[in-house]
Amino acid sequence: MINGLSNVSMTKLRLHKNTFKTNARSVFPGILFLCLFSACQNDPKEIDALVNKSTLQMDRATDVTIMYSERGKVKAKLQAKEFVRNELARPPYIDMKKGVHVEFYNDSMKVENTLDARYARYYDAQGNVLIRDSIVIVNKKGERLNTEELVWNQKIQKFYTSKFVRITTPTQVMYGDGLEANEDFTVYEIKNPRGEVKVDKGSVPQ
Repeated sequence: MINGLSNVSMTKLRLHKNTFKTNARSVFPGILFLCLFSACQNDPKEIDALVNKSTLQMDRATDVTIMYSERGKVKAKLQAKEFVRNELARPPYIDMKKGVHVEFYNDSMKVENTLDARYARYYDAQGNVLIRDSIVIVNKKGERLNTEELVWNQKIQKFYTSKFVRITTPTQVMYGDGLEANEDFTVYEIKNPRGEVKVDKGSVPQ
């Protein structure tokens, strides 16, 4: 599903309309260490406050468009209202809290799949993408997945979730708890199916 994401580093992403605010991250860790060292005999609450401040050192952008490419070909386009990178967190992550829309392209630059959600978090080091809240995926066959949480693992190139899922095809609606799917969502397995409901082609839920 996320072709190109597994083979591209964040430094190669092209960002448009961004308003990044970069902090002096190379200096901040040393200052934080000195502060903690001098405060080692102080109230633990003061130390916690200093540590928590480190999570506020972020890069932020708004109205961001990111193009993912692989071997010179565009594979996906991601659009987010807000894009926040926190490299001082453990592990570092990138947050998209105000919604995300992704279009996935074939070699002819035709949109084959789309993904929409209200929230996504990307863990660069682990290669995992956590997607949450009102997730909708539509594949090239017109099949539609609805769920509230989904994880993309780059190493195995699969989506998976333990949450409730609904899959709507041109002929039936399937429900279950837990799902595993390949990267373009053309092959999937509902782990704990609850049954299926057949529908007429003209009455497929939108």
